[in-house]
Amino acid sequence: MEFPMLLAMLPEQCQRCWRAVLSCCVVLVLILNLSACSAEGDPPRQQLLQALTLQIQLTQSAVSRSLQLPEISSNPSVSRVRVEQLDHVSVGENRGVKVTGRFDWQLPGDRMQVDSPFQIYLERGEHGESWRLARPSGSSDGLSQDWLTYPLPLG
Repeated sequence: MEFPMLLAMLPEQCQRCWRAVLSCCVVLVLILNLSACSAEGDPPRQQLLQALTLQIQLTQSAVSRSLQLPEISSNPSVSRVRVEQLDHVSVGENRGVKVTGRFDWQLPGDRMQVDSPFQIYLERGEHGESWRLARPSGSSDGLSQDWLTYPLPLG
């Protein structure tokens, strides 16, 4: 027997009750599916902001050392992060993610805000509670990628 014919045979109160039950089931299925859209294991936004800030600081330090300039002591301001792609990758023997996108940043005391592309790697902590910024550092054996990792504060 078809579903619409079954509804027509039920008294009006039963039909309302049945529709309410069906509506609740549909809503429950939608909620469960939508909650699965934010994948477990992706870095929190705060960790991503901290990683981008640290990436800028490390780059500034390397440039300052190579040009024999004094180190900049204050942190850049990072805002408006737009993630375009997030891929799960291996960082050495650990789990990680490669995050690609764009962000706005500004140096302290500078009026100009810069919109820049980014690609960073984040390594997931052993217990899944922490993250580390991972930077490729060549290959010691010529076959596998070596990584330098930097802990990020817990968000």
